[in-house]
Amino acid sequence: MLKIRKGTPNDMPAVLDLITELAIFEKEPDAVVITAEDLIRDGFSENPLFHTFVAEVDEQIIGIALYYYRFSTWKGKTIHLEDLIVKENSRGTGAGFALYSEIIKQGKKDNVRRIEWNVLDWNTPAIEFYEKSGATVLNDWRVVHMDETGMEAFLNK
Repeated sequence: MLKIRKGTPNDMPAVLDLITELAIFEKEPDAVVITAEDLIRDGFSENPLFHTFVAEVDEQIIGIALYYYRFSTWKGKTIHLEDLIVKENSRGTGAGFALYSEIIKQGKKDNVRRIEWNVLDWNTPAIEFYEKSGATVLNDWRVVHMDETGMEAFLNK
C-alpha cells in the first residue's frame, strides 16, 4: 500500500539514492556532490532550506518530492519543486501522481500563488503529464545558472 509522508532525517540516505538515480536519468551521472549529511543539515535545521515528501511501499522509499519556498516580486510566496523522483522499477504505480498531488495540496495549504519547476525539453512524457494536469510549460523562458567555476571566474575578472 502506497503511503505519502513528510521526509525525516533518517530518510536522507534513500533520498540521496533517488537524487543520484535522477541524475543518471538526466544524463548527468557525476553531477551529484552532496551527501546524506548535507541533506540532514540543510533540510532539518532551525531554518530548513528544503522540505520533502516521500512515497513509501512496505516501509521502502520509492519516490520523493523535494521543494522549497521562493519569493516572486510579482506573486509573493511561491513553491519551487526541485525534484520529483520515483524509482525506475516503481514508475506507473501512481507514486509520482501522489507526490505531485501532495505538492499541490501543500501549495494550497500555504496559500502560495504559484508552484514552479523545471523539466527537460526531451522529457516529453513529463511535459505531457504536466500540461494535462493544468500546468503551463513556458517555452519562451530559459533556465540560467552559474556554477562554482563561473562564480570564481566572474569574481576574478
